[in-house]
Amino acid sequence: MADSLGGRPARRSARAGGGGACCWALPTALLCAYGFFCSVRPSEPFLTRYLLGPHKNLSETQVFNEIYPVWTYSYLALLFPVFLATDYLRYKPVVLLQGLSLIVTWFMLLYAQGLRAVQFLEFFYGMGTATDIAYYSYIYSVVDINLYQKVTSYCRSATLVGYTVGSVSGQVLVSVAGWSLFSLNVISLTSISVAFGTAWFLPMPQKSLFFHHLSSQRLSCEMKVMDCKNGAAVQDHPDVQRAPGWEDETKVPLNGEGHSAEKQKQKVDIIKVLKDLWRDFLQCYSSRTLLCWSVWWALSTCGYFQVINYAQGLWEMVLPSPSADIYNGAVEAASTLLGAVAVVVVGHIKTSWAMWGEVALALFSFLIAAAVYVMDTVHNIWVCYASYVIFRIIYMMLITIATFQIATNLSVERYALVFGVNTFIALALQTLLTVIVVDASGLGLDIFTQFMIYASYFAAISLVFLVSGICSIVRAYTRLEQVQSRSPESQ
Repeated sequence: MADSLGGRPARRSARAGGGGACCWALPTALLCAYGFFCSVRPSEPFLTRYLLGPHKNLSETQVFNEIYPVWTYSYLALLFPVFLATDYLRYKPVVLLQGLSLIVTWFMLLYAQGLRAVQFLEFFYGMGTATDIAYYSYIYSVVDINLYQKVTSYCRSATLVGYTVGSVSGQVLVSVAGWSLFSLNVISLTSISVAFGTAWFLPMPQKSLFFHHLSSQRLSCEMKVMDCKNGAAVQDHPDVQRAPGWEDETKVPLNGEGHSAEKQKQKVDIIKVLKDLWRDFLQCYSSRTLLCWSVWWALSTCGYFQVINYAQGLWEMVLPSPSADIYNGAVEAASTLLGAVAVVVVGHIKTSWAMWGEVALALFSFLIAAAVYVMDTVHNIWVCYASYVIFRIIYMMLITIATFQIATNLSVERYALVFGVNTFIALALQTLLTVIVVDASGLGLDIFTQFMIYASYFAAISLVFLVSGICSIVRAYTRLEQVQSRSPESQ
C-alpha cells in the first residue's frame, strides 16, 4: 500500500487534502462502498406491513399516530447538534455513529417488542437520518476541489444504486422466493453491518469547514454540499492548509495550564462560529429570489417528507397486504430511477427561471397536489402506485431546479448553511404538521384524511406561488415599459 501511494510524501499529501489519483481513490471507494451497503435495505419498502404483521402485532393507530411521528421529532431535535458535531469531530466519527445507529435500529426491528421499544427504535432511525450530513460532506475534506464533481457523482450514484438494489431484491425475494419480512430485515442488518465495518477504514480528515481551519481563513472556504434526500449538488471553494502543529497530533500539552488555555480557545472559537453563522444567514437571505426558492424548498420538503413517510400506510389501507401481494419495493425502485432521469433531463432545460420560475413552481406544485389527491381518493392500488411515482418524479425535478437557483443567487458561498437552514425549517413545519394532524395527542386523523390535508397543503403552496409569480411578472413588465418610455427622452 505504501508503494502504491508513492511513499511517505504521498500520504502527507492525502492528509492535507491532496488530489493525487491514489490519494482520492481510496477514500472515495471506501465511502462509496459504505453508501452502497448502507442503502441496501430490502426490508424498508415493507416496513409498515412488517409492523402491522404478526412479528410486531401493532395496531394501525399505534404505527401511524404514535410510532412514525417519533422519527420526525428526533430528526428535528438532532439536526443542528449533528451539523456542528460533524464539523467539530471531522466527519468520520459521525459517519461511524450513523452506521451504529442504523445497526441498533435494525437489531431492534428484529427483536424489540411493544410500543415503547419500537418508538425508541424510531429515535435511533432519526439519528441515522440526521447524520446523513457526515456522509455527504466527508469526501470534500480529503480531496482537492477539482475532483469535487467527480467524487460527488460517485458517492451519490453509490447510494442510488444501493437503494435500487435493495428495493428490487426485496420485491423479488417476497414475490418470487416467498421469503418472510423477518428474513429481509436480517439481510438489511447484515448489509448495514458491512457498511459499518467499511467506515472504520476511512482516513481521518485533518480539516473541516468551521472548527479546523486557520482562524483568519475559517470562513473563507466552503464545501460543496449535496441534499441527502434529493441528490442535488453545488460546488465549493478552495483548499485550506492545516493549522501549525497538526503534522503530529500527539503534540498535546500535558500541563494543566496548556489544557485550560486550549479549552478557553475552543470556547472562543465556538462563539465566533455561531456569530459568523448568524452574519452569513442574514446576508444569504437578503436576496428576494433566493428567499423565494428557499420558501418553496422548505414548504414542499415538509409535505414531501409527510407523503413518503405515510405512503405505505395509505397503500396498506387501500389493499391490505395479508390479502394480496404488494409491490412496494418495485414502486420505490421505479420512482427512484425515473426521478434520477428527470433530474438529468432538467439539467439541460434552457429557460428564464428568474422570470417564470415562480409560475413554474405554482404549476408543478398543483400537479403534485393532484397526484396526492388521486392517491387519496381513487382506492385502487395501481393508481396509488402510479400517482406516487409521478409525485416523486416532479418533486425531485423541482428540488434540483431550486438547488441550482439558490446556488446561483447566493452572494456568498454558504451553500451548506442555506441548505441546512431550509431543511431545518422544513422539519420544523413537518413537526408542527405531525403534532396537529398525525400524533395521537393531537387530532390523530386517519390516513385518508391525512392525505387529503397533504393534497390541500400542496394546493395552497401552488396558489401562493401563482399569485407571487403573477405579481413578479407584472412588476418586470412594468419596469421594462418604464425603461422603454424613458429611453427616447434620454436621447
